[in-house]
Amino acid sequence: MKQPIVNCPQCGRVIVWDPANRYRPFCSERCKMIDLGQWATESYRIPETGKQEDWEIKDEE
Repeated sequence: MKQPIVNCPQCGRVIVWDPANRYRPFCSERCKMIDLGQWATESYRIPETGKQEDWEIKDEE
C-alpha cells in the first residue's frame, strides 16, 4: 500500500504520512514545538461569527 504524502503544516516540507514518524503531521520536533508555541501564545484564533449581544441570554418579559 502506498503511503500518503503530505506537507508539514509548519514549514511546508514534503513528508510521507507514516506511523514510524512520531512527529506527524510535522516533519520534525522543531516544527512540532513551533506550532505548540503558537497555540500557547494564542497566535491561532477562531474567527468570531456573531456579535456578543447575540450570545447573551435575554430575559423574557
